[in-house]
Amino acid sequence: MNAFQLDGKVALVTGAAQGLGRGLAVGLAEAGADVAALDRQPPDACLEEIASLGRRSFGLTRDLAGTTPEAAREIVRECVAHFGRLDILVNNAGIIRRAAALDFSQEDWEAVLDINLSSAFYLAQAAARHFVAARQPGKIINIASMLSFQGGLLVPSYAAAKSGIAGLTRALANEWAGLGINVNAIAPGYMATDVTAAIRADPARNQSILDRLPAGRWGEPADLKGAVVFLASAASDYVHGILLPVDGGWLAR
Repeated sequence: MNAFQLDGKVALVTGAAQGLGRGLAVGLAEAGADVAALDRQPPDACLEEIASLGRRSFGLTRDLAGTTPEAAREIVRECVAHFGRLDILVNNAGIIRRAAALDFSQEDWEAVLDINLSSAFYLAQAAARHFVAARQPGKIINIASMLSFQGGLLVPSYAAAKSGIAGLTRALANEWAGLGINVNAIAPGYMATDVTAAIRADPARNQSILDRLPAGRWGEPADLKGAVVFLASAASDYVHGILLPVDGGWLAR
């Protein structure tokens, strides 16, 4: 099991204050990594949980809206300055806006693409530049979605962004695999988080999802721990450009 250990590694996880991001950050810490947790609100609860595991933690309070290449480089520099290294980037931060495509506003379109896709690219670019300059391998894990495979309803910008994450993951893997940088993605299924609260509160919609899920339940953030540890560890050194569904069997149905 040593190939799955992350002792001595440092991970940066975006959107880590709660939900999936917190679950991902804690999973990496449980495997031995020290973790920089970034969110637009202070990720105090996440940091406390990581510290309780005996791992070092570092909080960055940042809103990734309007992220520029220089802002991404500064985030990476801060992580390296604090921990002395960076080995793993998890691009998890994201937002969602719901409206019919006929009525979808420019503001909602651009806001979602900005955070969910553009900031992920700039952070991946900054992390990869650090890995190359430091002459070290690295792991970049993007968080995709079931809407990387499907179109969804009433979320055109989210579907576009998550489809973009799928393509970006493959494109970066093609360029960076030879540099010792693994770029992969996790595609969570229907997860019980704030993002899906409105769907779960709708009895008919909630039941329709449960009826299709072979697992018979909504996923929890902890369900992603195994996938993120695998993709962050040496166990996945020959894995490049995949979208790994963690979906309770949704796509198989």
